[in-house]
Formats: sequence, C-alpha cells, structure tokens
Amino acid sequence: MPARDLELLVEAATEAGRIARGYFQRDPGIWHKPEGAGPVTEADIEVDGMLKSRLMAARPGYGWLSEETPDDQSRLQAERVFIVDPIDGTRAFIAGEKGWAHSLAVAENGRITAGVVHLPMLNATYAATQDGPALLNGQPIHVSAQHEMSRATVLATRANFDPGHWRGGTPPACTRKFRPSLAWRLCLVAEGRFDAMLTLRPTWEWDIAAGSLIAERAGARVTDRFGAPLRFNARDPRAPGLIAAPAPLWSSLHNGLADNPG
Repeated sequence: MPARDLELLVEAATEAGRIARGYFQRDPGIWHKPEGAGPVTEADIEVDGMLKSRLMAARPGYGWLSEETPDDQSRLQAERVFIVDPIDGTRAFIAGEKGWAHSLAVAENGRITAGVVHLPMLNATYAATQDGPALLNGQPIHVSAQHEMSRATVLATRANFDPGHWRGGTPPACTRKFRPSLAWRLCLVAEGRFDAMLTLRPTWEWDIAAGSLIAERAGARVTDRFGAPLRFNARDPRAPGLIAAPAPLWSSLHNGLADNPG
C-alpha cells in the first residue's frame, strides 16, 4: 500500500506543479488569513481543490488534512489520512522566488507511510516510503557525515538562535542558513546539502509530514524540539517544534536547548 500511495502522491504533486507554474510570477490574487496566519493565493486554493478531488477519489476511505481546507476533524476516525500543504512557502511564491514546494503525505495510525515534496521550479522531487530509501528524482540520498557542531550548517530562522533558547545563553557554534519552505529544509538535510534543521515554534503537520519521513529514511533523527517522536493526525495538528539531523548533531542541538535535559 505505501508504494501505491507514493505513486499516487507523485502523480498528484506533478499536476500541482503544473497548476502552480501557471500562476507563478503572474500576480495571482492574494488574501491574508485571520489572526496573522499568513497569506494565501489563488494558486494555493486551486492546487488544494485539485489535490483533494484527485486524492480522495483514488482513496475514498482516507481522511483529509490540508492547510487550505477547513478541518472538520472527521479525519480522526480514519485509519489513513492525507496530510497536504498545497504550497509550502507561499511568501516565497508571492515574491517570485523558486524555493516553494508541494508537500503530500499519507499517515497511518499516526505514522507517515509515504511522502513527496515536489519543487517544480527547481525540478526536484523528493520521495520516500516507510520501508524504502529516501529519493531525489529517483536516486537515493543520505544525510551528511558531519559530526562536529562547529563545522555544521543548520537551517533555521534567526529567532531560533536567540540566546534565551539555549543553555547558558549560548547558541550552538555553527553556521546558520535559511530556506523558505519547512518541507524543503527537511529534504535538504536528507540530501546532505545542509547538516541539520531546527524550528522551535509550534509547527503544523502539513509543513513537516512528508519531509520528516524523507529525512528519516535518509538517516536523520527527526523529533519534536523536546526529543519526542512525531505523531500525526492529532486533534490539534501541530508539533512543538522540530529537530532533524544526523544523530550526533541532533544530540548537540537537543541537549543545548535550555528547556531540555542535558
């Protein structure tokens, strides 16, 4: 089943890319969600509608959780659930930058079994199942071999390196970089182009579902910020932050946080 689900997700993500490219750098309509939840565009809405129609027609017994669909929580009764971000990195999309992605996953009883992150403007499709390798455009990928934090490059926003978050007020001695899509950040760690990624804010499931599986299958340890395993299709679909890295770097990041045991 995960392999067949993965094939379905790849096909749907490819179609999502075709739709989104039709709006990219063409001044799509933009709205702002209530309570500062961020922007949404015509492209987000059309992609979401296509994905829901296509995926639910193929798997009518599955539940549905998407950033752009009101959540009625009927998904909580389903054994398997689609978890989708139609466009992860909408601000980058609006700005005409290429680092946005379609993130599609299937969760079964709380665990991700298949996931795809597709970046149509970069010709990159990351994919994995729960029992297979992490792939980039069909080729296996693996996390970096970097073990030393002082030589590591970590994907994170500047706010995550505020001294108040870190034991003794000292952020890790590493190089910080940023990419706009959380799903892509996880895949860049999986690919070994960056050594780790970190976010300390509550994180929506649709941002991390597919990428977390891809990073895990590439050899990363992926947990919430407190070190707990990720679980999906929760009543409140948010994780308390995220750490993804090869085991030695994961330990350095986790143990360095002020609210985690050393």
